[in-house]
Amino acid sequence: MIVKSLELKDYRNYNNLNVQFHSGTNILYGENAQGKTNILEAIYLCGTTKSHRGSKDKEVIMFEKEESHIRVQLDKNNIEHRIDLHLKKNKAKGVAIDGHPIKKQGELFGMLNLVFFSPEDLYIIKNGPSERRRFLDLELCQLDKIYLNNLSNYNKVLQQRNNLLKQIGFNRNLLETLYIWDAKLIEYGKKIIVSRFDFIDKLNSIVGDIHKKLTGGKEELKLQYEPNVEVHIFEDKLKKSLERDLALKMTNVGPHRDDFNFLVGTIDIRKYGSQGQQRTAALSCKLAEIDLVKSIIKDNPILLLDDVLSELDRQRQTYLLNSIGEIQTIITCTGLEEFINHRFQYNKIFHVEEGNVTEKNQL
Repeated sequence: MIVKSLELKDYRNYNNLNVQFHSGTNILYGENAQGKTNILEAIYLCGTTKSHRGSKDKEVIMFEKEESHIRVQLDKNNIEHRIDLHLKKNKAKGVAIDGHPIKKQGELFGMLNLVFFSPEDLYIIKNGPSERRRFLDLELCQLDKIYLNNLSNYNKVLQQRNNLLKQIGFNRNLLETLYIWDAKLIEYGKKIIVSRFDFIDKLNSIVGDIHKKLTGGKEELKLQYEPNVEVHIFEDKLKKSLERDLALKMTNVGPHRDDFNFLVGTIDIRKYGSQGQQRTAALSCKLAEIDLVKSIIKDNPILLLDDVLSELDRQRQTYLLNSIGEIQTIITCTGLEEFINHRFQYNKIFHVEEGNVTEKNQL
């Protein structure tokens, strides 16, 4: 799988942009706030319809413009495809594959598989549970359209149930209708829990060896899924939580409150790990994610590295760069010293300055 080119129109700080990428390693360098991350974000949008920053469509459209366009040309299994996104300030985005508009955005998932790695990912362990759930959901949605459908339906039901809980405070007669949403919440919630258990199991089969190598054999890492509720007691626990839900006007039971743990031996490094341990564990998870995606899709994903190298020490930098292998990689950085010092093999270099991207000769 290769991203051949990216075109942007009125996107963030890009009025017009057309970049041709190499199938190997591409480096985007320049000072901060010049537009490097915007390029990675646009590619990620074309694979997932979502910004890795959580930005809304109207926030990525250039200031004083009403709409924006993104186009990615890619090669998948030696067949060329085109993904077009039409972003509008006050309307839903339009998505087309090979010139044909799609009705559901979920149809796009799996067309372009991406692994995004940013400095924020290094804090996934010390941050709150919502960050870790987001990590699970972003990857599972790319790999499994059924999971995407279940998660989408679950979130809609959850929103409806929470709205109803607020209304019941004014009209107790609405309580009977709550059980309709309960049944749907349980139906989709159980499927999400099962999928997350399976994903963590698969990640564990890979992450242990990677972490051992990163720590010189000193540490063993294991991920432990912590569901808010087990499948077999979901219905019972939701019923018992009814009065609390009504009092708080929100749903307190379900996979929207899940978390997962990082164990080194028996130590929970979310609470007791050093910053170095936490960063190494996060890096191990990202590298395992790459291998897991490869094994599932039987192809290489696209790797997007957003200024991660500056956050890692030399040993971890070297391990990460040596792990890239044959994967097409697009890297952003402020300087080229990391690559010069490591004598790392790269194929194309682009300088990014104030929304202008210039291809440079090899150093």
